Amino acid sequence: MAASGVRRVYGLPGDSLNGFTDAIRRSDDVTWQHVRHEETAAFAATADAALTGQLAVCAGSCGPGNTHLINGLYDAQRTRVPVLAIAAHIPLAEVGTGYFQETHPQELFRECSVYCELVSTPEMAPRLVEIAMRTAVEENGVAVLVIPGEVFLAKLPDRAWNIRPVLPTRSVLRPDDASLRHAAALLNAGSRVTILGGAGTAGAHAELIQLADTLKSPVVHAFRGKDHIEYDNPFDVGMTGLLGFASGYKAIKEADVLLMLGTDFPYSQFYPEDATVIQVDLRGSHLGRRTAVDLGLVGDVKDTIAALLPLLSPKADRTHLDRALHHYQRTRASLDSLAVNDRDRTPIRPEYVAGVVNRLADDDTVFTFDVGSPTIWAARYLTMNGKRRLSGSFTHGTMACALTHAIGAQTAFPGRQVVALAGDGGLSMMFGELLTLVQNNLPVKVVVFNNSSLNFVELEMKSAGVVNFGTDLKNPDFGAVAQAIGIFGRRVEQPGELEQAIADALAHPGPALIDVVVSREELTIPPAITAEQAKGFTLYAIRTILAGRGDELLDLVSTNVARRILD
Repeated sequence: MAASGVRRVYGLPGDSLNGFTDAIRRSDDVTWQHVRHEETAAFAATADAALTGQLAVCAGSCGPGNTHLINGLYDAQRTRVPVLAIAAHIPLAEVGTGYFQETHPQELFRECSVYCELVSTPEMAPRLVEIAMRTAVEENGVAVLVIPGEVFLAKLPDRAWNIRPVLPTRSVLRPDDASLRHAAALLNAGSRVTILGGAGTAGAHAELIQLADTLKSPVVHAFRGKDHIEYDNPFDVGMTGLLGFASGYKAIKEADVLLMLGTDFPYSQFYPEDATVIQVDLRGSHLGRRTAVDLGLVGDVKDTIAALLPLLSPKADRTHLDRALHHYQRTRASLDSLAVNDRDRTPIRPEYVAGVVNRLADDDTVFTFDVGSPTIWAARYLTMNGKRRLSGSFTHGTMACALTHAIGAQTAFPGRQVVALAGDGGLSMMFGELLTLVQNNLPVKVVVFNNSSLNFVELEMKSAGVVNFGTDLKNPDFGAVAQAIGIFGRRVEQPGELEQAIADALAHPGPALIDVVVSREELTIPPAITAEQAKGFTLYAIRTILAGRGDELLDLVSTNVARRILD
């Protein structure tokens, strides 16, 4: 591991891991990053791998110790980042006897890994460790090694370890010439070409801009493509999808040719009905699984664009592009009008919180965000500039990832500002990891969107016509709790106090937490509302009144309608 550039292992010690953690103790190159829960170890490794592009490692002791890893490993696997998980096992001779803490890790981790094997003898270890690492870095996925405690404690002669660094290979990968000519013919024939880009556009920003200029094409991004596409992009028209902008939705719906670049955007209702669709992806299995594809191309986005550009005829007609840009300007202005201090009204608008954080944060800040409403505010109000980065549970969509991803981000980048946009539900789920910030001296800044509810779940209930139930959260003063454990903490209830509190937290040399009481009733409407959703909101209103909770409905109206009329 050390020879391959691994410098840290995230985990929680246990007796079955003793041989492994003792080896780290004696190592000059690899450090042990102690966390309070193994799930955090896997989440932190996920963020580390996603942000550095290098293999990250986590470990858990036998039984419950390594089963705690599983949610974070699902996150890593679905984010497609290279992570090696060391799952310690009970003594091999006891397997199958119902021994203390016995599980079957190979079965448990099979679905969330690209490689999962048992190292049953010391002699197997050198080869299987290398294979696991190689599989993780080449397939950008999770490799799990199940290792009994006695194997860790065994000693092999030095000659058994034929050590060579395991580093990712580099290749040029693009479609064949005939496929490229076919793609060029379709793009040249189109009069309204729209590009939809995702995480696969990483490293291809200059080529993407050149392509959009050649095609006079608006560029829409999926959320995972935000920090790779949005910055320095005169063709950007925002996001589409449940979190996105009306402008991104409109640019795709009005296209006669849709060019998908490195994206597995999952929501079929946001794709065009009649357009010609070309999809480029590294994985052939991803082609056509979200919408019907007229031409599927397997290739790296950067390599494919470079080969495609000489075959394209530059377009002169900007009608489709200019219409999309104009619509985006109006959409962006409308969104920005909500990110303000609403005449000192309380509770505070969550958009305002996100806007202040965005404005005051450093130019190279790493942002993490919880699943739920903080995801929406991150998507809509964080501005990417080519140096800032985003890390979150984009595909697995799990709660409790803002703080845990921030631990991995700050560990990997100790000199950069790391800001976690946490929901009150997500933060409290892994609350003990605030202690990790103190113990590991990690100056993460946590901004809590405290609306005393599982807010996004409530929105889903509303859209389905269901009266909110089981979503209330009785929260403490998170700022006071932070102070009690040695973290800079402050609670903000008044809009006029927000900016100074955020500035103070960002300037603090150690970890800091700002607990912001935000509006619970802020609706986060997607760019397209189905008839079923409209019906759902109507049913919700009727059922809420019949349930004797009309005051909740009045709060919803006053938050989302009345003050917008006043604006």
